[in-house]
Amino acid sequence: MADHPFAEFPLERAIGLRWALRDIQAGRLKLSPVSDEDLHILAELDLIELHDDGPALTPLGTAVLNG
Repeated sequence: MADHPFAEFPLERAIGLRWALRDIQAGRLKLSPVSDEDLHILAELDLIELHDDGPALTPLGTAVLNG
């Protein structure tokens, strides 16, 4: 499990980042805004891409949620 992108984070933080990915995937950002810090971390992990119209999952981000 060491190769999981959230392995370096404490459990609560990893859960929060995973939920942020779910919120991005589901388009719930108006109801559940993701913090700038979380967006930065997810982008650094190559799980999301930041676009003018908002964040979008990368194929790796989709794989993390489906795996």
